Amino acid sequence: MVGVDGEGGSVPVRSHQSGVVVRACDSCHTLEGGHVAKTRVYISFDYDHDEDLKILLVGQAKHSDSPFEIADWSIKEPITGNWQEKARERIRAVDVVAVICGHHTDTATGVAAEVAIAQDENQPYFLLGGRNSGTNKKPTTAKASDKIYEWTWENLKRLIAGAR
Repeated sequence: MVGVDGEGGSVPVRSHQSGVVVRACDSCHTLEGGHVAKTRVYISFDYDHDEDLKILLVGQAKHSDSPFEIADWSIKEPITGNWQEKARERIRAVDVVAVICGHHTDTATGVAAEVAIAQDENQPYFLLGGRNSGTNKKPTTAKASDKIYEWTWENLKRLIAGAR
C-alpha cells in the first residue's frame, strides 16, 4: 500500500465518525537516508455535529507556517459491518489519536468506539476542546482523568508532540 507521502505503509484515514490523518513536524523522526517521517495522528470527531471543526483543522494545516499536514480521505460509512475493525487497523497504524470534543461528543457512538479502540490498542490519545462557547463533552469511553485541552495553535503542537 502507498502511504500519503508516497512511501510504502498503511495510512489510516476515516471511519464513520472520523479518521483524519495528521502528520506533524514537531515530532518528526529522521529515518535512514535523511528522510523525515512525521508523527501520524488519527483524528476522531463527531461527524454529525463537528465536521466544521475538522474543516477548521484542515484549514489550519494549510497555513504556510503549519508544522503538520492532513491527509483526508473521508468516507462516511454506516456504523454497521466491519467499520470498527477498519478503524482499529487505522488506529494501530498511527502514533497518537486526537479526539475533537464538541457539545454532543458524549452521544457520538463512533467517537466512543474509537477512543475505546485506542485504549485497547494502548495508543496515546488526547481530547481537544472544539467549541469556544458552551460545554465540550468527553466521549463516554474517555477516562475520568482525561482532560479536555484548549484548542490553541501552541497546545495542538505540544499535544501532537506528546505533552500531556
